[in-house]
Amino acid sequence: MGEKVVAGRFALSDRQRYRRKLQQCLAGLARLLDEKRFDRPKNLMGLEIELNLAGADGLPRMMNAEVLERIASHDFQTELGMFNLEVNIVPHRLGGRVLDQLAEELRAGLGYADRKANEVGAGIVMIGILPTLVQDDLVSGNLSDADRYLMLNEQILAARGEDFTLDIAGVERLTCTSASIAPEAACTSVQLHLQVTPARFADVWNAAQAIAAVQIAVGANSPFLFGKELWRESRPPLFQQATDTRPPELQAQGVRPRTWFGERWVSSAYDLFEENLRYFPPLLPICAEEDPLRVVDEGGVPGLKELVLHNGTVYRWNRPVYGVADGVPHLRVENRVLPAGPTVTDVIANAAFFYGLVRALGDESRPVWSRLPFEAAAENFDTACRDGIDAELHWPRPGRAGGVTRVPAVKLVRDELLPLAAAGLDAWNVDPADRDRYLGVIEQRCKRRMNGASWQADTYHRALEAGLEREAALAAMTRRYSELMLEGEPVHTWPVGFPGPGG
Repeated sequence: MGEKVVAGRFALSDRQRYRRKLQQCLAGLARLLDEKRFDRPKNLMGLEIELNLAGADGLPRMMNAEVLERIASHDFQTELGMFNLEVNIVPHRLGGRVLDQLAEELRAGLGYADRKANEVGAGIVMIGILPTLVQDDLVSGNLSDADRYLMLNEQILAARGEDFTLDIAGVERLTCTSASIAPEAACTSVQLHLQVTPARFADVWNAAQAIAAVQIAVGANSPFLFGKELWRESRPPLFQQATDTRPPELQAQGVRPRTWFGERWVSSAYDLFEENLRYFPPLLPICAEEDPLRVVDEGGVPGLKELVLHNGTVYRWNRPVYGVADGVPHLRVENRVLPAGPTVTDVIANAAFFYGLVRALGDESRPVWSRLPFEAAAENFDTACRDGIDAELHWPRPGRAGGVTRVPAVKLVRDELLPLAAAGLDAWNVDPADRDRYLGVIEQRCKRRMNGASWQADTYHRALEAGLEREAALAAMTRRYSELMLEGEPVHTWPVGFPGPGG
């Protein structure tokens, strides 16, 4: 979806033609897999972070076009809402001091972007959901001025046929409706990419699904929406409901949502692309000129543009990605679980935990997904989103006894998963100093039971106790968050509360 999409309104025949092209693309993908045409192992990883723009008052600023013009860098791009930006870090090879290198690149890039945003009265805030957003901020008039967003909004609305309903019951309950997909823009995330060979794809994807709940538990950073305290990580329910093409009747029939955890472990990347075609009608039936099967017949590498476009409108939390670089096709797992922030150090710590774990779990002779029912992994994901660092998760019992037990997420991480993540980073040949520094951040979050979501909630309640009204408390908390984010120390070290009146 990052490429520019330009098309007029669609004719009735467009969807049938597009569906035929999708089947040709899928057959082309199968051919490429059978003929072992994919790139060899390169240990490449990549990183994208979605960002918010807010003023010194902590309130959102609808001015990404002005800020992007001043930044003037291809590393920064527009995102769905006018208060959103995205920064992309070029792929790096896993190994050595890559984690510190990524952290330095991010600090430099985000610092530059923040200074440029300051020139027009805005600043960069790296947070899962900006706590000061109100419903009037998230309307179609505040969607970024790009064809792909406007067209996607039209097509999802047309498929649904009625307003979207948001209903999230957490600490408090939020119920409201929206006439557009704009509430999706509230969700700002970190996307971690890992290039894998076809033979390794299923192991990495299954491992990523198994640990998605653990990533959320230690990394939650989105407890507020529209002034309500909801789940510790409110992005997943919000994203699902804000992109839901199903009216209530289709939901009752069990039709799958486009924002989807999935329903089974897989044996190949093909499984996921095939499911996307089987279960999800096209939203943007835009056909390219390429004949993918002819390209394969002639020994070339097809772009599979219809498949790639369709894949970008199915919002799996771990998404399969097909790409072509230097004329060679490759596969990636895109991990979309994590919220943005709170600091660069926290983001890199979350990345280290992910890349280490998927390597170690993927190498196990009795992998966790052979011992954990998929339904338990899906239930874990919802539990972690609700409860954050206090979640209790289903996990296979250690040893040969078998079966599944419930264990506090912090105990699971400290006793079992951090040693595995360390072993995985060793297998990637990551420098021990980087390994210990960033996994140490995860360990300290567990020890102190403090992540971005718990800091936000605790500081907000401190403000309420000091006599601030709800909106003022959220704004004060957001301003303090921004100060500490810029200082850069990891969130588990942040003092709760804020200086001055109401602190």
